[in-house]
Amino acid sequence: MFTFAMRNLKLFFRDRPAVFFSLLAVFIIIGLYVLFLGETVMGGLEGIPGARFMMDSWIMAGLMAVTTVTTTMGAVGVVVDDKAKGIAKDFLTSPLKRTTLVGGYLISTLVVGVIMSLVAFVMAELYIVGSGGDFLPWANLLKVLGLLVLSTMASGAMMFFLVSFFKTQNSFGVASTVLGTLIGFLMGIYVPIGVLPGAVQTVIKIFPISHAAALFRQVFMEVPMDISFVGAPSEMVLGFQANLGVIYQIGDHTVSSLTSVLILVCTSLLFFALGVWKMMRPSKR
Repeated sequence: MFTFAMRNLKLFFRDRPAVFFSLLAVFIIIGLYVLFLGETVMGGLEGIPGARFMMDSWIMAGLMAVTTVTTTMGAVGVVVDDKAKGIAKDFLTSPLKRTTLVGGYLISTLVVGVIMSLVAFVMAELYIVGSGGDFLPWANLLKVLGLLVLSTMASGAMMFFLVSFFKTQNSFGVASTVLGTLIGFLMGIYVPIGVLPGAVQTVIKIFPISHAAALFRQVFMEVPMDISFVGAPSEMVLGFQANLGVIYQIGDHTVSSLTSVLILVCTSLLFFALGVWKMMRPSKR
C-alpha cells in the first residue's frame, strides 16, 4: 500500500504543471487581494489599530482552507489518469488487492494535500509579516497545523469520492475548473459573508470545508483582533466576526468551534466511506 502511495506521489510531483495548478488558487487569491480586494475589505476600517494585520490574517486564513481543497483535487487526478490510460484495469488484474489500491490513492492524496498546504501556510505567514504583521504564536501555530491536517482529510475525502465518477481527463479538467472558480466564494473569501444574500450565506454555512475556513480565521485573527478591538463591546466584536465568517450564526445560534470540528470529522468519515465503497465496487464491463 505504501509502495503504491509512493508511486502516486512521484507521479504527481513529477508533473510540474499539476503541482503549479494545484497552488494556482493561492496565487490568484493573493494577487486579487493585493490588487483589488485589499482596498475593498479595508474600507471603513481607517483609524482602527492593526486593521491591516487583521484583514491580512482574515484573507490568508481563508486561503488555507481553499488550498486544502485545490491541492487534494490535483492529487486525485492520478486516479483519473490511471483510468483514462487503462492502467487501473491492469492493476485490477494484477495480484494487488483493491484495498491496497484504494489505500494507496488515499494516502498519497492526503500527503500531497498536507505538503502543499504547508507550502501555502509558509507563503501566507511571510505575506502577513511582510505587510507589517506578526508570526503566529507557537500555540496558534500548533492549532493551525492540526486544522491543516483535519481540513485536508475532509477535503481529500470529498475529492476522492467526487473523482470516482470521472473516467476521462477532460471531464476531470472541467470539474477542476468549475471548483477552482467557485471555491473562493464558497469559503467567503472574495466577499464577506455578511454582505451576501441570505440564501448564499446558507449555502456557504452548509458547505463542510467552509467550517475549516472559519476555524482557520479564529486562530489566525485571534491576536490581531485583540489589538484592533481592545476595549470594544462584545456585541461589536461578535457582529464583526459574523460579518466576516469568523463565526457562523444560524438563526440565533452561534456555531461553536467544537461543532465545526465535528462537522469536518464527520465529513471525512462519510466521504472516505463513500469513496472507498465506490472504488471497491466491481467495474462494469
